[in-house]
Amino acid sequence: MESNNQTSSLVSGFILLGLSAHPKLEKTFFVLILLMYLVILLGNGVLILVTILDSHLHTPMYFFLGNLSFLDICYTTSSVPLILDSFLTPRKTISFSGCAVQMFLSFAMGATECVLLSMMAFDRYVAICNPLRYPVVMSKAAYVPMAAGSWAGGITASMVQTSLAMKLPFCGDNVINHFTCEILAVLKLACADISINVISMGVTNIIFLGIPVIFISFSYVFILVTILRIPSAEGRKKAFSTCSAHLTVVIVFYGTILFMYGKPKSKDPLGADKQDLADKLISLFYGVVTPMLNPIIYSLRNKDVRAAVRNLVVLKKSFT
Repeated sequence: MESNNQTSSLVSGFILLGLSAHPKLEKTFFVLILLMYLVILLGNGVLILVTILDSHLHTPMYFFLGNLSFLDICYTTSSVPLILDSFLTPRKTISFSGCAVQMFLSFAMGATECVLLSMMAFDRYVAICNPLRYPVVMSKAAYVPMAAGSWAGGITASMVQTSLAMKLPFCGDNVINHFTCEILAVLKLACADISINVISMGVTNIIFLGIPVIFISFSYVFILVTILRIPSAEGRKKAFSTCSAHLTVVIVFYGTILFMYGKPKSKDPLGADKQDLADKLISLFYGVVTPMLNPIIYSLRNKDVRAAVRNLVVLKKSFT
């Protein structure tokens, strides 16, 4: 036990490799990621504002949407400033405690979003399949605890995974082959048995990835069956429009995760280097592009949100 503590103390921080092997790409991606981050803050900030200020949007669906926007801001803020700094700093270091905090925030936001998207799917299921019972089933006494439970579940899972990871002894190589303290990249540096971490991560993935995906899939099967039973084409179009934005966000979010972790690994050393770069760029897409697309998708596919944004602009002009 003493030797574990001693080896762990040898590592006071980590070096984030990022795009160090591609210095020309760093400048390009610094500008690109900075612009995307500003769009994320603006787009999601506006969505939060309109869901609070516009009384027409005081419904369960928009309450969840406001939570999703706040979550996206928190998620990107936990990693993007660190990524931007790494593009400008020759030696990309992060302290042990700073790594733990960043890992905790990123994992918590990612896990919370998985559960929150499934809660939003349930909301759409009740609205389309049981519209008469919607006010009762999705009352404030129901949807507020649903959102709170999503946050509590994600934070609890992150506390468990982060504490398990950071208790490991790290001796020798302290270079993380990533932009941030991504938990799988950090676990590779541990000089101890990580079987407990692997099992724990597997259980967490089933709970926060597998179960929500199954839940969302079944919800949309029932939604699709209900929509197809609507006699008029106009009625079917109207019903589908109420869930198309959420469905698009789900496809982008889970599609990126499955592509990132489900594709085969290259055995060729040259191919492995290219794949390593591709993996890093895909992780950037997952961490930055997805939160940027969410407010755009909801703005383009939802007339209520568009109307609320226009009202906000008109209100702002009247005060200037």
